[in-house]
Amino acid sequence: MAITMVMDHPLVQHKVSILRDENTGTKQFKELVSELAVLLAYEATRDLPLEDVDVQTPVDVAHCKMLSGKKMAIVPILRAGLGMVEGVQTLVPSAKVGHIGLYRDPETLQPVEYYCKLPADIEERDVFVVDPMLATGGSAADAIKLIKEKGAKRIKFLGLIAAPEGIEKLRSAHPDVDIYVAALDSHLNDHGYIVPGLGDAGDRIFGTK
Repeated sequence: MAITMVMDHPLVQHKVSILRDENTGTKQFKELVSELAVLLAYEATRDLPLEDVDVQTPVDVAHCKMLSGKKMAIVPILRAGLGMVEGVQTLVPSAKVGHIGLYRDPETLQPVEYYCKLPADIEERDVFVVDPMLATGGSAADAIKLIKEKGAKRIKFLGLIAAPEGIEKLRSAHPDVDIYVAALDSHLNDHGYIVPGLGDAGDRIFGTK
C-alpha cells in the first residue's frame, strides 16, 4: 500500500517557513530547495534493501550493511524540478537523471507535454519524480504515466508544497506511488496556485518573472 508522508521534522518546517517568505532571495531560495530535497530523499530511501558485508578496519573486521545494488533514477519535471536534483544526488550520486517537460495550459490548467528523455534502463530503476509544487496534480500524474509507459514500476514522488487537490489527484491516478512532501497547504485559488504556498517555484528558483 502506497504512503503519503507530510514531513514534520523541525528542520523541514523551519526551512519551509523561510522558503515561503516573499523576501527570500533567489540564491537562498535555491539553496533551501536543494536542502529540503536532501531531507525528503533521506526519508524516501529509508526502505532501500541492504546486504551484509565484511569491512576491514585498521583494527579488525567489521560486520556491516551496504546497499544491495539498487539502481535509481531522478526525474525532475521541468523546469522547477531541476532545483531539487542536486539535493537528491547528494544522497544517491550514482542515480541517472531523466527529464520530463510539461507546462500547464493557462486556460484549461491541464498539463501539456513538450519533452521526455529517460534513462534507457528505466524499467530496472527505482524512480524519484521531483517537482517542488504539487498543485492540481495534473503534471505529476501525467509525468508518472509517461514514466510507467516506458516500463518503470517502482516510482516515488518528492515535492515541497502540496495542495489537498494535488494529493487526491495523484493518489487517484497512481495509487501505487508513494508521495513525500514537506508541507500540505490549504487549497488552490482560482488560478491553480497553492494557498498560502510560496508563489511560482520556477520563477523563484531561476530569478524570472
